[in-house]
Amino acid sequence: MRILTAGESHGACNIAIIEGFPKGVRLEESIINKDLLRRMHGAGRGKRMALEQDQAKIIAGLRNKFSLGSPIALLIANKDNQIFSQKKDLLKSLNVPRPAHADLSGSLKYQEKDIRNILERASARETVARVACGSVCKQFLSNFGISFASFTVSVGQVYSGCKPKNTAEILSKTKKSKLNCIDPLAEEKMIDLINECADSHDTLGGIVELWIDGLVAGIGNMMHFDRRLDAKLASGLMSIPAVKGVEVGLGFDYAKQRGSKSHDAIYYSSSKGFYRKTNNSGGIEGGLSTGEPVVLRLAMKPIATLTKPLESVNMVTKRKAKAPSVRSDTCAIAALGPISESMAAISVFDSFLEKFGSDSLKEIQRSYLQYKRNIHRFK
Repeated sequence: MRILTAGESHGACNIAIIEGFPKGVRLEESIINKDLLRRMHGAGRGKRMALEQDQAKIIAGLRNKFSLGSPIALLIANKDNQIFSQKKDLLKSLNVPRPAHADLSGSLKYQEKDIRNILERASARETVARVACGSVCKQFLSNFGISFASFTVSVGQVYSGCKPKNTAEILSKTKKSKLNCIDPLAEEKMIDLINECADSHDTLGGIVELWIDGLVAGIGNMMHFDRRLDAKLASGLMSIPAVKGVEVGLGFDYAKQRGSKSHDAIYYSSSKGFYRKTNNSGGIEGGLSTGEPVVLRLAMKPIATLTKPLESVNMVTKRKAKAPSVRSDTCAIAALGPISESMAAISVFDSFLEKFGSDSLKEIQRSYLQYKRNIHRFK
């Protein structure tokens, strides 16, 4: 399976192609658009999201809502369309790089002094195509009882200590949340902090927790380093703009504890088979799913673009200058949830196909059911 995205932040559209998607899977644009809507909303989002009305169109790979086994192509139009492929635009050249963006490193890499030619692709706007692809993968995985959910753990120094039991609880408690948070009291404090930061022309980051329910044991591969489930998930999640850290299970807290107090002991019963009473490993051991919920956390840095800009240097004159103040968010933590779910779904989807085949849904279902029977017999 391979996914390719194309498009610039202020170009005509964002496009994605999914290669290797199985035949016979029912896909609904309306479900994709619900995920795109979740990505757009939330306290702290900027004016760009008020301009856009993200709607995905599946333009290839389906007939009568069912996948054909051929590449699936998706298109999401940009309403804020300011650059063009065949005619000159009216945008001024940007020569002062913004700290914490790809502006300077990208300009040096491509020997480009107009930063617009870098930032248009480096922009987090590209994640709109990834959310669409992830939603397609989630629709496939739902046929096997696999679900994804996320919630905001913190914004700045404001933390929530609430712990959910499963994805269903997360989805229920975040349904009406402005910050994708399961803790209403903490959310109020988070929103107050975001408003305070906006008034002082500053930005915020935070932490998101991501859950995956329904994975059977053995998804992933310990034989090859690049096929480990945790490696794939970490790679996908770290590719999200502004994400600076990913933890699985206890994560860095594992390093503070002794093994006797932190590892998940194994038990057996005739009704449950093999099981754990704890899930400190976050549902992954040795690069393989354990059958417990997969639990990950993502650290998001504060939004890089500031309305009260930091010091920088003009790349043409080499003189000191203030970084440009480009329209942006104060805090995009609410968007990180659906984006992370989509990236996780893409990673799980890829490992799932490696295990059970990829030609058609019916073939994969037969292989999956046989594997579950094998696990049951192994009990």
